[in-house]
Amino acid sequence: MAVNAEVQKTDGENALTLMRRFSKRVQGTGLITRMRSRRYHARIKSREVRRKQTLKVIKRRETVQELIKMGKMMERTTRGPRRR
Repeated sequence: MAVNAEVQKTDGENALTLMRRFSKRVQGTGLITRMRSRRYHARIKSREVRRKQTLKVIKRRETVQELIKMGKMMERTTRGPRRR
């Protein structure tokens, strides 16, 4: 989808005001916000990938708990209420 934003220089108008008018026209088309949303869009991970990551996190938590029980690792202390 192509969006054209065109401005014509009028008599007695300097380049700065012309650029300002052009940028306002481009903002009015919504082109910049649409491109930014496309740029920072994160793909949805597949079920298998999410499952593997979850299993990895569970395994890591179990090993940390074992290390804490054996005294090889210090338990984290939380400061204040836990945030989510």
